[in-house]
Amino acid sequence: MAHLILTVNTPLQHHHSSCSIHNFVSISSSPITHPSIYSPPPPPTRSLLSSNNYGTENKKKTRLWRSGVSFFQLFSTKSGSIKQELLEVIAPLDRGTDATAEQQQRVDQIARKLEAVNKIKEPLKSDLLNGKWELLYTTSQSILQTKRPKILRANGKIYQAINVDTLRAQNMETWPFFNQATANLVPLNNKRVAVKFDAFKVFGLIPIKARGSGRGQLEITYLDEELRISRGNEGNLFILRMVDPTYRVPL
Repeated sequence: MAHLILTVNTPLQHHHSSCSIHNFVSISSSPITHPSIYSPPPPPTRSLLSSNNYGTENKKKTRLWRSGVSFFQLFSTKSGSIKQELLEVIAPLDRGTDATAEQQQRVDQIARKLEAVNKIKEPLKSDLLNGKWELLYTTSQSILQTKRPKILRANGKIYQAINVDTLRAQNMETWPFFNQATANLVPLNNKRVAVKFDAFKVFGLIPIKARGSGRGQLEITYLDEELRISRGNEGNLFILRMVDPTYRVPL
């Protein structure tokens, strides 16, 4: 919580209100189009069009080039439309708190579609990971705490910041507890990190040293300049959006 959101079973022993903040290490949505950098080829000759070797696929490609649309544009438009669909589906779910089993399954299906067209193959080497991310949706009960009265949950926004250069992460709750947690990130490959929390703050003020708890792994499965999707080692899904790319985790 590198999209990192991470769930950890070990609760914070020192204060009940901080039950969720160390459980997520992580680490919007209009289509992005790019002008074609290619000049349209000359139209095929009459004999080529009538040839049996000139298949339906080639005809489609010719129409695309004539219209000035590159295949990169089509790819970007596709990923953009999937992102839009995903954001529309999760918008009314209160970060996942109100999601039914069927809605969770639907969100997971759309997320997998987006993961399948992920262009950032090595997210832990990407500067797009740096900055402050807002948690939009999760399946993690350690964060949602749906079995608790609403007054005892984190009802405000939840953020996570990532620094690729220092391999540090910071989780931040807002209203009503303002708890914080910081962690070291250990890359296991170009997508997955091991996470070890090293410090907590209750109400954003009272420091608490970590005692070996709060460990886990997180894989970043989708990343662009607006959206990040991660999956934890316990199978939880995390979806975040970028809110401040200039923010850096305090050392």
